[in-house]
Amino acid sequence: MNKISIIAVLIGAASITACSEVKREPGKVYMPDMAYSRAVETYNDNRQLQEQGINYTAKPVAGTVSRDEEVIYKMLADTTGSYVTSSSLKNPLPLLDSAQTVEAERIYLINCGICHGAKLDGNGPLYKGGDGPYPAKPATLVGDPLYEAMSEGTMFHSITYGKNLMGAYASQVTPKQRWMIVHYIKAKQREAKGGSAPAPAAADSTATAKK
Repeated sequence: MNKISIIAVLIGAASITACSEVKREPGKVYMPDMAYSRAVETYNDNRQLQEQGINYTAKPVAGTVSRDEEVIYKMLADTTGSYVTSSSLKNPLPLLDSAQTVEAERIYLINCGICHGAKLDGNGPLYKGGDGPYPAKPATLVGDPLYEAMSEGTMFHSITYGKNLMGAYASQVTPKQRWMIVHYIKAKQREAKGGSAPAPAAADSTATAKK
């Protein structure tokens, strides 16, 4: 018997032997954690994972805006329709005291001043009297009757969702900070008209924006 015949017989015998046995256990898996990873959904209920000793709380990263904070103003799918009805929404924060006004100004300058300007005249660094990189003049918050007549709720809606060329700031500033900005703008509008602001509630200097 030549070598080729011997090899063929051996291969045939090995094949028959292999097919006659049924394997009851799967083979080894390289890196099983990747092959069989657990599904983790950020905003889903992950209590089962926690019961298994997996440390996953689904809490937002420190410094970011939690979705739970939006309870004071429900996020609506129809943002155009809610813009129309936003005028009925009232500022849940009491008037700002001196310390809160300083903080509100700081938040405004960081997030709004680059467009609307430190004087709220629509002449921020991006516009710069027409010489800046942004060709269209931002809204004049103090001095324009349209924006001086705008309600607190509509201002809050515009900051949350954006309006026209202005983008949404819901992920940059918390709802409480947005209401503080609205208070700050309205105070500057009253100041420009020579009006005096009502005294803030003394006991509510640390109040939070809750419904």
